[in-house]
Parts: sequence; C-alpha cells; structure tokens
Amino acid sequence: MVNSAWSREESPFHAGEMAIQERLGVRTKMEAVGRRVIRAYLLDQHRQFFAQLPFLIAGTVDAQGSPWASILVGAPGFLSTSDERTLQVKSPPLFGDPFAKTLAVGIEIGLLGIELHTRRRNRLNGAVVAIAPNQFTVKVGQSFGNCPQYIQARSFALTDGVKNFTAPKPLHLIERFGTPERAMIKTADTFFIATTFQGEAGAAKGVDVSHRGGKPGFVGIDDDRTLTFPDFVGNFHFNTIGNLAVNPHAGLLFIDFDRGDLLYLTGTAEVLWESDESRAFTGAERVICFHLSHGWRVEGSLPLRWSAPDYSPFLQHTGSWEETARSLEAKPE
Repeated sequence: MVNSAWSREESPFHAGEMAIQERLGVRTKMEAVGRRVIRAYLLDQHRQFFAQLPFLIAGTVDAQGSPWASILVGAPGFLSTSDERTLQVKSPPLFGDPFAKTLAVGIEIGLLGIELHTRRRNRLNGAVVAIAPNQFTVKVGQSFGNCPQYIQARSFALTDGVKNFTAPKPLHLIERFGTPERAMIKTADTFFIATTFQGEAGAAKGVDVSHRGGKPGFVGIDDDRTLTFPDFVGNFHFNTIGNLAVNPHAGLLFIDFDRGDLLYLTGTAEVLWESDESRAFTGAERVICFHLSHGWRVEGSLPLRWSAPDYSPFLQHTGSWEETARSLEAKPE
C-alpha cells in the first residue's frame, strides 16, 4: 500500500474548519498540511500505538443531538487492528458512562488515543460498523497524529476495579455545579471535549473528541451552569472550533486522577473571539464559554490510578483564571 496520505478530491477539512482557517489566514497552508498528514487509514506506528494503550477517549452524540465525551478502559491490548482501516475495541462502557446509550451500529464516532506518560496522541474519526458483547468495531474515516503540547505526563496503574468496572457506583445527576463538581473543575489540568459537524438534515457527521490541558485553574467557573476556558495555539486544524462554528453543542469529560471520579457534561459552547478575558489570559488565542445542559458524576468509576503530573513545558507561557482576574482588576478604567 502506498502511503499517499489524503488522496481524495474533497478537502480533509469540512466547511466549519475551513471557515476558521480562512478567518485566521491559514487556509491555503492548512489544506496542503492536511493532505499530507491526514489519512483514511492507520499507519503501522498508529496501529502499534493503540494496541499499547490502557484507555481510549470517545466522542459520540445521543438521540437528542447532545455530544458526550467518554472513556473506555482495558489492559493494554484491548484495542486492536485486524487491518489498517478498522479498530476493534474490546471493552464495555464504564458504569454511568453515556456511551452505554449512544453506542449503536452506524453512528459517527471520534476517538482519541493518548498516552500521558509519553505525551503521544493520535486521532481517529470514523463510524461504528459492528457491535458484539463487550466490544465494537470502528471503520476509519480519518486518522492523524497530534503534537504533545499541553499534555501533563502521568504514569498509570490498573486497579482491581478493571476486573469488574461495570459494577454500580454512586451516580449523581448534574444540573448545576455543586461543591464536588466545582472542586473537580477548578483543580483540573486536563479535560476532553466532544463536538460534531452536522450534515444534512441535522445528522451528526464527523464527530471529534479533543484534549485540553493547562495549569490547574485554567478552567473558570462563571456561575453554577457556565464554564470558560482558554483556547491556546494548536495545530491549526481547528477541529473543535470548526465544529462549534456550525453546531454549538459540546460535551466535556473531567477526570479526578486521584480518586477515579468522572464528570460527564453536555451543553452548548460559544467562541469569544474578542473579550477582555481572552486578552488578559496569558497565552490564550481566544476563550470558549460552555453552558451546561446536564451531566453525570460517577464516584470511583475509573479503574486507573496515576502518578503526580509532570506539567507540560508549554504551560510556562500560559495563565490561570486567578491570574487573569488580578490582571483585569489592575486594568485602568
């Protein structure tokens, strides 16, 4: 097989992504880059990479059109590839994960393989083509690697919970951010965001799930249903922002790396291109405001435990909302 990358006539980017690239003056450059690095199959190195992972981040959309970011877990080897165009996932959804309700044959799905201790990550977007007990198969639509920016390095260990991680756990419906949710959000240095591009008749198409990282405190809580976070310079694909440009719905996943708690949120998001906050937040290109519809918090759900984070060197040039608030307070009238 010839590694010709993107050989199709149509662009590897959809209309929303292209519009943002055009707005920021990188459209021509990114078309050439996209055709060079985005593939409709998995490279051998990516096939090997997925096979060594203990978890996988997934983005799907429910029957109401709400995106959710999920996490699937297993001993390394639970992800496998019989060929370069399919990925098999042998793992049931964790208890309380919305993925248990969104998984179906034919759905669009976004997947992110991320290895925290090496800061490697690879994206895979495609469709679910088969489901069997405790497993499913994805046909590759797009596959490409991402740079290691903003990833906090953490080593992992599987817990005994991996033997029965579908066992019931304390489950809490979230309609407003209470004390436990605020604690998870305000101390987070990592979260994941799922978005989707809507095709004809509003159908989900091209679901994407992305990593976001920053200093603890890089996600701000504006009120009991609103979050704001910065968008730092990235690879200029604009997968997330391109989706939001045409479909404001988004899903967030926060992980408590010490306790194994998971916080799943869905709602809408808007990009604030010009604001006092985006200008004052060190390193931010713009900020994104997320408005909660509802979500779930599951206690002790994740059967993985982690070492203390080794923060990304890229964070040296970024701020926090506490620093931003001080900067705005000091700003002359």
